[in-house]
Parts: sequence; structure tokens; C-alpha cells
Amino acid sequence: MLATKASTLKEQALLFQEQLAGIKAQTPLDPRVTWYPWQSLSQLGVLDTFLQGDVAALMHMIGRDPALDVGCGAGLLCEPLARLGAAVTGIDAAAENIAAAHAHALQSGLSIDYRTGGIEGLGSQRFDLVTSLEVIEHVTDPAAFIAGLSGALADGGLLVLSTPNRTALSHLAMITIGEGTGQIPKGTHDWNKFLTPDELGALLEEAGLKVIDTRGLSFSPARGFVISDDMKLDYFVTAVRK
Repeated sequence: MLATKASTLKEQALLFQEQLAGIKAQTPLDPRVTWYPWQSLSQLGVLDTFLQGDVAALMHMIGRDPALDVGCGAGLLCEPLARLGAAVTGIDAAAENIAAAHAHALQSGLSIDYRTGGIEGLGSQRFDLVTSLEVIEHVTDPAAFIAGLSGALADGGLLVLSTPNRTALSHLAMITIGEGTGQIPKGTHDWNKFLTPDELGALLEEAGLKVIDTRGLSFSPARGFVISDDMKLDYFVTAVRK
């Protein structure tokens, strides 16, 4: 079970979300792989500085607990989690992403269990921390995907998701500007598949999970992209087993 200085699961969730908003890759990843989850957000400045904030508290939270990142791409989140001491597993459907992730982890001296495939391949494995960032908007069956995440979550663990909201702002930022100017490969997103917080919350409830926190990822002219109460662009959801 997660060990942390935070006294409640909600405090754990807030702490982890704040850290996620400050993560970036410290070294460039393999340029031959054209798309990673979060890469477009990194280009837009979301992943600002590596692990700002209370790193000691996050270390206490993660420890050597097993952590799973679903849709890990080339390891943009797996590597920071591994540096914090977590026993990390990263899965991705694209073999080229996993190859790049393996190579970069090897160069960085990190031990990460990378696997090609989907969450259904995990069998009976359970994880104290399950993350899936900017992935659910790409899957064919969001309800089945959430059920798989729920099945991988250990009792007492935290599930953290992030995804764009289905709003006029997200269409402008990610489709009109992001894909229209080439910052994001054209066709990456289908705006109609974006989920609102209420829709995602309902899917989590149906999968036997309880949402304990929902927070937005918004842009501040002074600070760049930050965790906030504004969910019009993108948002994080944290859930636990009921």
C-alpha cells in the first residue's frame, strides 16, 4: 500500500497531480518515434521543470511500490517514477515506442519493465499506482479500458488519469492550433471522442471506482501550464476502489 506523509488519499492525489504537472523528460527521446503520449503537451510547455515541489513527500508516497503506466509511449512518465524509486512497469501497444523506451532507459541506467501490448496482458498483476495520461481519448472502447485499469489497481492504490475535455477551447488548442500548425501530428485526435469530467467519472463509477479528486490543467501567462480548477482544456482525475 502507498506510504506517504500525506494523511489522506485526497492529499496524496493532490500531491501527485502537482508533481505530474511539473514532469518533463530530462534527455531528448528517440526522434525516430514520431508520437508519444504527452509529447505534444511537452512541446506546448506543459511538462515544465522536472519534479518541482515536495519531492521528499512524493518519494514517501511511491517508495518501492509497484507502479504501472498504461500507454507509456517512450517513457516520459516511467523514467521520473523510476528515479523516485518506484518499481515501474510501462505498457504500450506500439512496439516502436517500447523499443525507444528500452533504449532510453538503458542509456539512463534505469530498470523499467517495458512491455508491448495492452492492459489485458497483465493477468493477475496489481499495482499500487496506476497512471494513464492522455490515452483514453484514443481508445476504441473507453468503458472496457477503464475496467482494465480498475482490474490492475491494488486495494488502497491510486489511479490517476488525464485527458482533454470536450470543449471549444480544447478543439481550438489541440485540433485547430496543435494539429493545424503541425505541433501535433494531424489526425492524432478525434475531438468527438474527448470525454467530459462527468462522462469519465461515470465510467469510473461503473468500474467500481470512486473519484476522489478532479482538477484542471490550464494555461497561465505568468506560469505556463499549471494545475488549477479550470478544466476547460485538460484535466486530471484521481480514483480509488470503492
